[in-house]
Amino acid sequence: MSEHQPATINDSDIRVPDGHAWNKLPAILGGVGLIGLAASFVLRGEHPEQFSFSYLVAFLYFLSIALGGLFFILINFASKAGWSISVRRVAENVMATLPLFVLLAVPLFLGFEHLYHHWLHASVEDVVVQGKKAWLNKSFFSVRTMVYVVIWALLGLFYYSRSVKQDQSGEPKLTEAMQNMSYPGIAIFAITTSFAAFDWIMSMDPHWYSTIYGVYFFAGCLIGIFATMILLTLLAKQSGLLKQAVNLEHFHDLGKLLFAFTVFWAYIAFSQFMLYWYGNIPEETAFFAKRWYVVHHEGTALINTFQTSSWATISVILGVGHFVVPFFFLMPRTIKRKPAFLAFGAIWMLAMHLVDIYWLVMPENPHMHGFHLTLLDLTTWVGVGGLFLGAFFWVARRQALVPLKDPRLPESLRFENF
Repeated sequence: MSEHQPATINDSDIRVPDGHAWNKLPAILGGVGLIGLAASFVLRGEHPEQFSFSYLVAFLYFLSIALGGLFFILINFASKAGWSISVRRVAENVMATLPLFVLLAVPLFLGFEHLYHHWLHASVEDVVVQGKKAWLNKSFFSVRTMVYVVIWALLGLFYYSRSVKQDQSGEPKLTEAMQNMSYPGIAIFAITTSFAAFDWIMSMDPHWYSTIYGVYFFAGCLIGIFATMILLTLLAKQSGLLKQAVNLEHFHDLGKLLFAFTVFWAYIAFSQFMLYWYGNIPEETAFFAKRWYVVHHEGTALINTFQTSSWATISVILGVGHFVVPFFFLMPRTIKRKPAFLAFGAIWMLAMHLVDIYWLVMPENPHMHGFHLTLLDLTTWVGVGGLFLGAFFWVARRQALVPLKDPRLPESLRFENF
């Protein structure tokens, strides 16, 4: 390790001072979010179906970033990582927004009839759906939805509260407690995240399934958090914060992780596609048919016209933009060590992550014939995003921006890549 980095940091470097611009952001962003949601509910009166799908996209997009923050914290404690302590509080502040999603999950219930009509109103002749009735029924589905978000919120609060408590007490046992909880926490996270992806996205077509769908969603969560951490950490440094606590080495490692999970996402996505393409069974290829061809339903059957739809263009953009472009852009060491270039890569990946979520959800909308953006796509995204970012900055300004008394902080301050 290098000795040229400081072993201590000044208090002014890691706390948001009075009069700082960050103190205004919670009210501004929260207000924008409320306006966005209010506009969305007004538009819902005429377009209830579109509201349901647009809101689900916005909800999943920002929730996935918060879930990525939770997993980053869990894996850091499980692995006893030292390099990441300086940037860990950024992820903790993102994770601390998870209780907000308990409230943001409520509007999902307004869209049940539109999002999950295939199994809510399935005929008795549909033996596939009838066989899944014990799992796919409105009451149990609603309970599971709230269980998922409450579990994530409780896990997030457990880690955040103990981390900031350690800032005051410096008690090493708090680190030990968080490490001990990380092992079952990872298992709980894996199970709940996988089943949430099955329920909220995959069950929109109850005749299709993928056993690695949860892993696919998980990969997107990690891409979202690493891109977000890069941007928020760089924003803090440009705002006069974290100048001593975070150095080029931390950005380099965050860039490596963003690159790694971009490749991991591509591996999972291609594995899923290749197996279904090779098998070429209509029930299994239906997911991809909707995202390439013009299709329509006749009863429980999906009729493929084999006419290319506008979703085919989005599918190509997703493959090229989510893997090919970032693969070559993020691979060089020099890119990961130039914050401006790395920030561009992070913004690009956040945009591609949004395309990915949109591509997963919107083709299931029976009233949406081909790809086209709507005003509700914008208002719901601004609404949920404004509240999410407002909550982040509200949390960030209340505590130190690094875990001050974590036993491994000196290691992180002196961290250097070789």
